[in-house]
Amino acid sequence: MKVVQELVAHFDRQGRFSPKQIKHLLDQGMLASEAPPTMIDLCDRTGATFYFRVTGVNDGPLWGTDVYTGDSLLAAAVVHAGLVKIDESAIVKVTVVEPLQQYVGSVLNGVTSHDFGAFGTAYRVERV
Repeated sequence: MKVVQELVAHFDRQGRFSPKQIKHLLDQGMLASEAPPTMIDLCDRTGATFYFRVTGVNDGPLWGTDVYTGDSLLAAAVVHAGLVKIDESAIVKVTVVEPLQQYVGSVLNGVTSHDFGAFGTAYRVERV
């Protein structure tokens, strides 16, 4: 599955897939896998994109706002970002980004994230 995701992400970054084509791949179950708890093991390359099926939760380790540390709980990050409600399942796009020097916490959508200094990996989430 990871190889398929990397190939699709490559063509997606180059603008070779339309949103309709991405949705079709997702609907066929060919693109999204179950979300890992965190992105820490997948944040090895900036720009890498993953599609995951995730169910939102309202608590867990979470650092940052908009950009989260690689060890932040993905299921909490998607609720914090307003993409998924608690106990709702959805497909999300997760993109590995350059780590920040400072992560600013906040309370959004009933989820608290915390401040943190420099951390080696980071990601951003968006709804598909």
